[in-house]
Amino acid sequence: MAFHALYDAANLNVLINNIYEVFMTRGMRRIVWISASFLLISLLSRIGLAFYSGENYTVQEWGRFLALGLMFDLAVLPWFLFPWAFYDAVMPELSRHHWLSKLEGLWAGIWGILFLGLFIFVGVSEFVFWEEFGSRFDFIAVDYLIYTKEVIGNIRQSYPINTWVALMLVACGIISWFSWPKGSTIRRSDWLYRWGRAAVVAVAVAVGFYGVDHGYAESKNNAHVEQLSLNGIYAFGHAFLNNQLEYDKYYPRLDEAELNTRIRELVNQGNTTFTSDQGIERKITSDNSTKDINVVMISIESFGASYMGKFGSELNIAPELDKLADKGLLFTNFYATGTRTVRGLEAMSVGTPPIPGQSIVRRPETNSGLVTIGGEMKDKGWNPHWIYGGYGFFDNMNAYFKGNGYAVVDRTDLDEEGIPVHHETIWGVADEDLFTLALVNLDREYAKGNRFFAQIMTTSNHRPYTFPEGRIDMRQKKRESVVKYTDWAIGDFLRRSADKPWFDNTLFIIVSDHTAKAAGKTDLPPSRYHIPMIWYGPKLIEPGVMDRLMSQIDLGPTLLSWLGLDYPSRFFGYDMFNLEKGRERAFISTYQKLGYLKNGRLVVLDVNKEPVVLDGPTYIPVEKTSLSDNQLIDEAISWYQSASLYYRTGQLKDGPGNEKP
Repeated sequence: MAFHALYDAANLNVLINNIYEVFMTRGMRRIVWISASFLLISLLSRIGLAFYSGENYTVQEWGRFLALGLMFDLAVLPWFLFPWAFYDAVMPELSRHHWLSKLEGLWAGIWGILFLGLFIFVGVSEFVFWEEFGSRFDFIAVDYLIYTKEVIGNIRQSYPINTWVALMLVACGIISWFSWPKGSTIRRSDWLYRWGRAAVVAVAVAVGFYGVDHGYAESKNNAHVEQLSLNGIYAFGHAFLNNQLEYDKYYPRLDEAELNTRIRELVNQGNTTFTSDQGIERKITSDNSTKDINVVMISIESFGASYMGKFGSELNIAPELDKLADKGLLFTNFYATGTRTVRGLEAMSVGTPPIPGQSIVRRPETNSGLVTIGGEMKDKGWNPHWIYGGYGFFDNMNAYFKGNGYAVVDRTDLDEEGIPVHHETIWGVADEDLFTLALVNLDREYAKGNRFFAQIMTTSNHRPYTFPEGRIDMRQKKRESVVKYTDWAIGDFLRRSADKPWFDNTLFIIVSDHTAKAAGKTDLPPSRYHIPMIWYGPKLIEPGVMDRLMSQIDLGPTLLSWLGLDYPSRFFGYDMFNLEKGRERAFISTYQKLGYLKNGRLVVLDVNKEPVVLDGPTYIPVEKTSLSDNQLIDEAISWYQSASLYYRTGQLKDGPGNEKP
């Protein structure tokens, strides 16, 4: 009995040694090291982000996002392993050449350090992105990747990136020194096993790509749980591959006849007359007398209503706007359509609900010659200007506005005008310098006897959150500080404008492009799309409050009607001063999720999913959809499907073959 036990133990030991020799060859040990590094850093990042989000997750939620997170990590991992498996398969045997073997080991070790550094860099970047946007990498990260100069410059201005990278590489070198598989005597497996391993990893790449779906992470109860379930690299890749979304392919639809009927009912107002039986082209007739005045629209970067004392803030970081709200017409229930500047510009200029994927501003092939608020005012005798404190190449802004009839002014014009710059970041000059540039151009238009419509876009409320010294009583590099600086700059601009001969005959519209952070526990938290708007003109408009629910796409039609203009319209927005009660609605969106807000309910349309109705104020899913909710869903589909259809087919353009009615 003892002999057989000894024999069995010996055989087991031989088996274990054989398995060890097969699986712990040089190439396999490197693959195990890379795998362990990636999975460990991904796990620590996920746990760290969970604590960083500041929420108290249940045991079930922890279990959910840790388990699903591992699945997404394993889907991404083979992409990093395949280069190692292929490299090991093609490398010749070097054990007979000692110095070549040592050189190969050094070469592979350096790459091991770089891979580890990449994993750590991505992990750290996810914390920075989460702090800014409240989510994993998404479409915003993909969007910014195109503009590497601005993004890299912003990172270098915001963080001690050189120091961080140096420390990270040193740490990776130390870790690798003690843990990286070394030794030229480690046996290599034969060619069949090496190529077989490469084939297995290639299959794993395909399985991860085609077999793992982004929807597995979705959580109806907590969007943060959904984000934590993902892998950051996977989330980035998903956003990259879905940056152009065809509405008809991915979202619920109505047939064309029903769509035409519904959208005409939705856009129709008492002062409109349709010009045909199809589409939304209509003649708008204003009940107001024509106003021969100038209009200056100030679009504030990343400014949520929550920053103002008028909306409950106790930080006192918007004292100028709070005072201005008492002197002008304050819109208290106004909502941004998206989470990016280009979404706000799109909504306020073209007056259309957001289309999935890229903003219209970012689609250079098809975004010129559109019917815009500037174009309509130009037809009536105004000179439209786009004035930006940065380089307008970014986000295609200059090309978009120039292609739609605006005179374009940006950072390059400060040098030509000889205007001194008090401060600038990679995004642009300080807001006070932008406003100086604006004043020069507005004075010039007035001197020529021209009426002007100017849209001015600020940039200071952006990382690295720096501004000229001595302007406010708060320290540099804090978001709250730069919010207060932008507020000061707007007040300073209005004080300087008050001395101009054109001031009394000018309406100033102060409006935000979007809020600072639109992510939350739900996918589309309406409170994080809530932005302020103030109309100010001491001789032109009475102080007051407009508390009706309103979207950014309503700004243009409301302004044109208030100016007393009759015009042909393809805008989807309402004239809010003449809209019947109960028809108010707003549109909020990410690049993929489309929200329709009305009567305290929120409809969410998402890729390849059934529409969901959420009930305010917490916006939780409604279990049983009523008849009125079905009507609400059809309305949401009508707005978004029509917007996408009209843009795709050129029906929002003002050109040959699509003449104004």
